Amino acid sequence: MTQQLLNHLWQSTLFAGVIGLLTLALRSNSARLRYWLWLGASVKFLIPFSLLVSLGSHFGWREAAPPSPAAAIVQQISQPFPPAVTVSPDASPQEPRRRTNALLIIWACGFAVVVLYWGRRWTRMNADMRTAAPLDLSLPIPAKSSRSLREPGVFGLFRPVLLLPEGITERLTPEQLQAILAHELCHVRRRDNLWAATHMVIEAVFWFHPLVWWIGARLVTERERACDEEVLRQGSDPQAYAEGILNVCKFYVESPLECVAGVTGSNLKKRIEDIMSGCTSRKLDFARKALLAIAAIGAVAGPISIGLLNAPRSFAQTNTSQYTFGLTTVADRSFDVATVKPGPPDSTAWQLGVPTRGRITIENMELRKIIASSFRIQDSMVIGPNWLDSARYSIVGKGADPTVGNPVVWENMRNLLATRFQLKYHVEARERPVYALVIAKGGHKLKRPEDGPCAEPIKRGEHCANLRFSPVNVGITNMPAQALIGGLGRIMPDRPIIDGTGLTGFYDVDVKWVPADFKPTEEGTGGQQLRLDVSAMLTALQEQAGLKLEAQTGPVDFLVIDHVEKPSEN
Repeated sequence: MTQQLLNHLWQSTLFAGVIGLLTLALRSNSARLRYWLWLGASVKFLIPFSLLVSLGSHFGWREAAPPSPAAAIVQQISQPFPPAVTVSPDASPQEPRRRTNALLIIWACGFAVVVLYWGRRWTRMNADMRTAAPLDLSLPIPAKSSRSLREPGVFGLFRPVLLLPEGITERLTPEQLQAILAHELCHVRRRDNLWAATHMVIEAVFWFHPLVWWIGARLVTERERACDEEVLRQGSDPQAYAEGILNVCKFYVESPLECVAGVTGSNLKKRIEDIMSGCTSRKLDFARKALLAIAAIGAVAGPISIGLLNAPRSFAQTNTSQYTFGLTTVADRSFDVATVKPGPPDSTAWQLGVPTRGRITIENMELRKIIASSFRIQDSMVIGPNWLDSARYSIVGKGADPTVGNPVVWENMRNLLATRFQLKYHVEARERPVYALVIAKGGHKLKRPEDGPCAEPIKRGEHCANLRFSPVNVGITNMPAQALIGGLGRIMPDRPIIDGTGLTGFYDVDVKWVPADFKPTEEGTGGQQLRLDVSAMLTALQEQAGLKLEAQTGPVDFLVIDHVEKPSEN
């Protein structure tokens, strides 16, 4: 989540920088135009580009294609914060979560301070509003007279009320008052209070980002200048208008909230100079119109293009074997005989037999686990409907050739899922926290199976393999390192585990540990409930296997299920 926030802040900051360059190019044009540009930069903080990227990614390619170099470059530019943090045996993998929680607490404190500060000021303004007396000025909005010494201002987001200080008609000439009223009505027509309140929400959420507060100052500057331009266009005398603003500044204090639009905001000296000089602005020429059009199209089309370049490759399965999810493509195969039955409803025990001699036996296993095992991935890498975790099945598949190996059996299983369960899916890369299994300093300590328990069966040409995993043990016998990752993934399902060892071939290893605070609890009729001690496991993994886990964040391929059905029993 931290990296996603950093990427969002980076993108929003870059967007605001582009807006800043545009406003410089348009500094001689209408202040209203610059105001809307800065408002767009403000609202961008509430709208992550990932929404548009996600929209683009839905236009997926129907055929598998290798990722283009452009896609990788664009992805790197759009997400420049993919740091990796090593999880040492002395530090739990939960450490990043603790840091995230600490940052959330700090953010919540800052958010509360900002909200309380503004809430106090809003309460004071609301009190002035309740004690104000109605005025009949024949204006399109209600007007009230307040005893406070605050400047004239518009109070309210959806039903605005003009709040005037008591006795203002005695301090301003009729021409000056008319110009000030015209200024406030301009705020009403532009709904400046509502947009100012929107930016105040953004300032509260992103209180830690200085750029957000700087954008707030730019918004006030441009909205006041936009109203000045409008007042002069309506025919008000520049000198009377300028003198009216100066008299308001002389006798009254400024509005305490940005969402209560007044008349004295922004750089007063610069405003008076602009008003006295006529506050003129050029019309947009063709070049500037083209510049704005290109910027607007790029702001929308850019993120969608990123999504298109990184769109998932969709695979619609019938009886095809074109699976490319990290698997070797083989010819179409299927079991000669296969039975699929629902598991017993009163049992949660399950068993996955080792594929051998062209057959596989699965007993009372959740469908998510069946799918994950068939694609040789971890359960957490299968994204689909919730019922995949409650629907259990027993499957027996037998092939005609007893000499085929493990990969072909799993290919048969994938074809069975496509035909009996109507499985359709696509592979999609998503940014997620992961663990990478890597070789620790000093090298790995995995052993060759020819020297282990399977030595004799291997000499006789017999099948011999075993995978063990529990809260106190994980190990493999005559299996690849990927199998060890599968065992770790079953006891640490909070995030996917990827292979960073580079190991090929088959190995033996048996990692055992004892939880530091192991206190078995009675469950049922004397059973023991064991809880995983992650720190003890990581220490044992490094000491006994020469391997370690690194916590990382990056794009991971997930199997996203588009369609799956419960099969009929046979």
